[in-house]
Amino acid sequence: MGLFARTRGATRRLTGVTALAVLIAVGGSAATANAAPSSASLKAWQTEITTVPHPSAKGCFTADYPRLAWQRSDCVSAPAIPMTPKRSIRPLVVGNGNDISAQAPSGFISESSGTFENIVNVTSESSPIANAGPPVADAYTLQINTDFFASTACAGSPNAGCRGWEQFVYANNGSSGQVFIQYWLLQYNAACPAGGWTQFSFTGDPDIYCYRNSPGATAVPNQPITNLGALRLTGTVSATSDSATLFVGATAYTAAGSNSVNAAAGWTKSEFNVFGYGGNSDGGGAATFNAGASLNVRTRITYGGTAAPICAAEGFTGETNNLNFGSPAPAATAPGPAVVFVENTAGGAATNCAAASVIGDTHQHTFAGLLYDFQASGDFVEAQAGSGFEVQTRKASGAPTWPNASVDRSVATRMGSTKVALCDGQALVVDGRTRDVVPGGALHLPSGVDIHRTGNVYVVTDAGGNSIRVTVNSGYIDVTVGLGTYPTPVVGLLGNPDGDPKRLAAKDGTQFAVPLSFDDLYQRFGASWRVAPIRTLLAPCGAVSSGSPSAPFFARDLNEDLRKRAEATCLQYKVRQEWLDACTLDVAVVGGRAALTYVGLVPPVVDGNR
Repeated sequence: MGLFARTRGATRRLTGVTALAVLIAVGGSAATANAAPSSASLKAWQTEITTVPHPSAKGCFTADYPRLAWQRSDCVSAPAIPMTPKRSIRPLVVGNGNDISAQAPSGFISESSGTFENIVNVTSESSPIANAGPPVADAYTLQINTDFFASTACAGSPNAGCRGWEQFVYANNGSSGQVFIQYWLLQYNAACPAGGWTQFSFTGDPDIYCYRNSPGATAVPNQPITNLGALRLTGTVSATSDSATLFVGATAYTAAGSNSVNAAAGWTKSEFNVFGYGGNSDGGGAATFNAGASLNVRTRITYGGTAAPICAAEGFTGETNNLNFGSPAPAATAPGPAVVFVENTAGGAATNCAAASVIGDTHQHTFAGLLYDFQASGDFVEAQAGSGFEVQTRKASGAPTWPNASVDRSVATRMGSTKVALCDGQALVVDGRTRDVVPGGALHLPSGVDIHRTGNVYVVTDAGGNSIRVTVNSGYIDVTVGLGTYPTPVVGLLGNPDGDPKRLAAKDGTQFAVPLSFDDLYQRFGASWRVAPIRTLLAPCGAVSSGSPSAPFFARDLNEDLRKRAEATCLQYKVRQEWLDACTLDVAVVGGRAALTYVGLVPPVVDGNR
């Protein structure tokens, strides 16, 4: 983990950059000291300097590459502005609960750092200060946020649901910046404790929150948004201390905290991103990027192990930005453990840690990346993850014109105790009751399930980040299923045993090697996931006819003239070769606009149709 071994004791093994840094610190040549560091050397120094103890438990400090020593700096006051917790409806942009966090597979997080990579076309950004007044150019915050956890600091609260929360913040107001820590007691619901705590409540909400800043903040020169790639934010906690550090290239700025909520005994998930500059009683402010902006976010954690973190599709701060999530879904990568994900102004994907989809007539693209066609009709389990999340679709035969093809007409999901069905792409039924969401509108349910509608697209998300994204087309729907946590076992038509794209599993656990025979696909594997009328989630959509095709049906089975015309349409949209047969079949069966679904799609890992 990292570029070299490290310990927090007095003795270190001096290798690579560490040995060079110490050599310079004790009298290396000025020419060597002034040499521009390599990217690897700089990252190694940034990792190592965070393990060096500060001269005292309190105060503000700076350090410069390559020295492994902190210099005391004058503290400034942190902004007297709340960086609010998430609340109310989960949006379709980044923030206010809609984000990707790195979760420790075991134990507690002791350190987390965040950086931005592959930054493309980020030219401007603005945010109001404290969610009020006009937007200010280059005003934003970088935040590393813990999850909400049981804290000894809640001992004075009458509310058993009181939780501690810690934010490591770099706040840039457009002319200067400060790095500091902000602590919260969520739903404390009593007079805030003495010692600098400030009382806070959201408008119209009787709950009482308390927040306070670290004793001091360290001043940082103004960092325009175009310098985002040079910034790295780190938060560190222990049983006795905590600190926030911002790296600007070869200089580190750190502020020691007061360890006010004892995060070392509760921190299991880490959220990192760029957000608006604080909030107020109406919620968090938004950072607005220029059109076309795109970047990757890397969140790294230290928790005592080396296994990749668990991806968690949730966030904790109330601040937002105007970016949304693109493809592919987050990946766990080195150096790490870390998760990396894409966000941009194009986006369009619901936040998720892994995604699978059902496209056209009917192409199944599983969570592990297997593509295979499934042309049966009836109600089927597409995905089931644990006991709290299930997705079913209703597939309708294309007979009489296309008797061996089928399309999805309806979809339903069970998220905890909430059931949502979209029947024939038109009627929205929530727990047996017909509801209406106008285009551009949203519905927030007491269970924490949110339903958004943007034009012909519905997005249903639960509090844990599980989701379905339904695109309503003429006569059929496309469905994307998103998982709020990954890796996690998934069964159904979109599941693969042990995440192996070369295998499928029936409901009884019987496994099949890909490609399946026609009989195995429909009579054994597919039939096992057919849903009986007594347990279908699609009952609000009425009765259904069930059946199976009499023979396989692929693009090669089309009339030659029709196949060529349909294929030409797909090529016109520059559809990847890996998706060309699926696109061709869809264009022939359901119409030319089906080709748009395939534009830019990541190729399948395995083509089970070949």
